[in-house]
Amino acid sequence: MNGRGRRGLPRTPGIAAPADRRFRRAHWPLDRRRRLARLARRLLRWGLPALVVAGLLAWGGSALAGADALRVKAVLVRGHERLPADQVQALVEGLRGESIFHLDLDAYGRRVLASPWVADVALFRVLPATVEIHVVERTPMALARLDQRLYVVDDAGVVIDEYGTAHRDLDLPIVDGLIAPTPRGDRPLVDPERLELTAALIAAFEQEPGMVQRLSHVDVSNARDARVLFDGDPAWLHLGRDAFAARTRRYFELRDTLQDRFDGIDYVDLRFDERIYLHGRAAAAGGTD
Repeated sequence: MNGRGRRGLPRTPGIAAPADRRFRRAHWPLDRRRRLARLARRLLRWGLPALVVAGLLAWGGSALAGADALRVKAVLVRGHERLPADQVQALVEGLRGESIFHLDLDAYGRRVLASPWVADVALFRVLPATVEIHVVERTPMALARLDQRLYVVDDAGVVIDEYGTAHRDLDLPIVDGLIAPTPRGDRPLVDPERLELTAALIAAFEQEPGMVQRLSHVDVSNARDARVLFDGDPAWLHLGRDAFAARTRRYFELRDTLQDRFDGIDYVDLRFDERIYLHGRAAAAGGTD
């Protein structure tokens, strides 16, 4: 026999023909297509409805934000005392009628801060159609005098307003030398060094019962020597740059004695702790211990 069987095939069993790996490649694209098909079905099943819902929500939110019921109809001002509410509302002109959700509260807040009376401000939305403006007003410290005009000034050196009939209830000392005119005639400028001296003096007097209430005039024209005048007392007191309350107390303790010994005292210099110097209108007087 020649080793070949029927149809000419080899008789030797157990010899495998080499596998051709190229035949397996046809299965990968098929599997990939199936996975993509399953993914597409899931997207159609869940993704498309989600997109539709999101679109409806966005459209509904936009429509809701623009609804007439949510347009600002009321503007309420809180925390004001000196600054009239209508002046604050005038500063935010245009706010009424805007969608309460589309308001630029920071921009409107900056408008309110433009008022010299306002130290701080916060704006709040109150649904459905109200905006509340909470203002913190500046606290007047003194009436700064320049020529024949008086200006309301706070302890930060802000010239709040020119003194007028609306401020007659302010019980504040008049301060000379604190402010200076500007070249163009704008709002006067406060001298920083003299402001510091004035604020320190008033703060010291506020710690003494009844002292700041009796303070009538302050002169800081000399930034190294604060001069003060009290109600019912004709003498100017030179207090220097510190120990304001202690030096003033010493004067009041000695005032009756000084008035008995000297006629018509113009000023008393208290800057020297060991001695007091004074000057009378009629004639100069020597120093006294």
